[in-house]
Amino acid sequence: MRFLYTVLFYIALPFVFLRLLWRSRRIPGYRKQWGERLGYCPHHIEDCIWIHVVSVGETIAASPLIKAVIKEFPYYPVLLTNMTPTGAARVKAIFGDSARQAFIPYDLPDAVSRFLTRVKPKIAIVFETELWPNLFAACREKNIPLLVMNARLSEKSRRGYAAISGITREMFKAVGHLAAQSSKDAERFMDLGFPIEKVSVTGNIKFDLEVPQVNAEQFREELGVTRKIWIAASTHPGEDEIVLRAHQLIKEKYPQSLLILAPRHPDRCQSIASLIEAQGMSYVVRSKQERCSENTDVYMADTLGELLFMYSVSDVAFVGGSFVSVGGHNMLEPAVLRKPVLTGPTLFNFSEVSQLLLSAQGMHVVNNAGELAEHVLRFFADDEYRKRTGDNAYHVVRSNRGALQKQFEIIRNLIQ
Repeated sequence: MRFLYTVLFYIALPFVFLRLLWRSRRIPGYRKQWGERLGYCPHHIEDCIWIHVVSVGETIAASPLIKAVIKEFPYYPVLLTNMTPTGAARVKAIFGDSARQAFIPYDLPDAVSRFLTRVKPKIAIVFETELWPNLFAACREKNIPLLVMNARLSEKSRRGYAAISGITREMFKAVGHLAAQSSKDAERFMDLGFPIEKVSVTGNIKFDLEVPQVNAEQFREELGVTRKIWIAASTHPGEDEIVLRAHQLIKEKYPQSLLILAPRHPDRCQSIASLIEAQGMSYVVRSKQERCSENTDVYMADTLGELLFMYSVSDVAFVGGSFVSVGGHNMLEPAVLRKPVLTGPTLFNFSEVSQLLLSAQGMHVVNNAGELAEHVLRFFADDEYRKRTGDNAYHVVRSNRGALQKQFEIIRNLIQ
């Protein structure tokens, strides 16, 4: 089956590059470093610790663990790979010269072989559900220890992997250990044939996220100390319209309220600006260093790496990717800042996390613009309720910390 998978991948390769070219219209980084995607890694290193994190969210979540690895093993070079330009940018911003960065090669035998010949990893660590048949097979053939950290597997994904059980079981043979986010994730992996003795439940490293020390007071003063502010974070196409409609409803009661709109992909800001103008609202753009006035309706947060900062100056947080089929984004980021959390109903990427927050009454699910506006208005009107909900969300984060240390011990024991 892996042979058939490989043949189909080679056939699809021209279309894969066409897709990169298409995406580069909005994100120029997609037309760069194509050679790296074919295994021509710019770094020639030996005995490196190779860590793969897909994009921005995974990079931010894994950064405390990666920093711990760099500190513990300063004599081993660290290579971090991503699949997206935004993920690569976050690696460079967070780690600077302490780690090298490259794009992971496409899962083709020759690309993978070129990559592993150039970097010669001492150990390979992949995060979450980055399961690649040819890459894993090559690591096994070259006796490269392979770990899967912070692993998660939805029921939908489990059914997909079960349909290609031959490839799945072969991949699992290459993995030395798998650290699952939850017992449900572990059970799904074992249902697919992953050996029970190689699985541990460590919890979700996203609970151990770092809270940057930022002075938000001055920025809050610029936005308006007395204004009611809410944020719609990590939104996708189809969600901005809902958010803007909700803001119109909110402004009927709180005319001076401000919406911070932070799209998941900042390159969409021009199209979002058109939506804002069509609604008859005014906006300013963060990257242009435009200042808010008391009449500004929307503050467009189009910069990378500042989302926690934007959460910190907001009274209420809506987390996107949840009104569309993306499956939600990290609602623990506002929770750790004691912000009441709102999301849409599509949360399969954060099913366990969302259940914890819902059970603790630190988060509410809304289904449309009207419900979103209704909940924001209630939080605006009731300071005690807003604080209690934010505290509930924070306590969920605090009581579930510890995955970082557990996963670090697994890595350290294998490297030493």
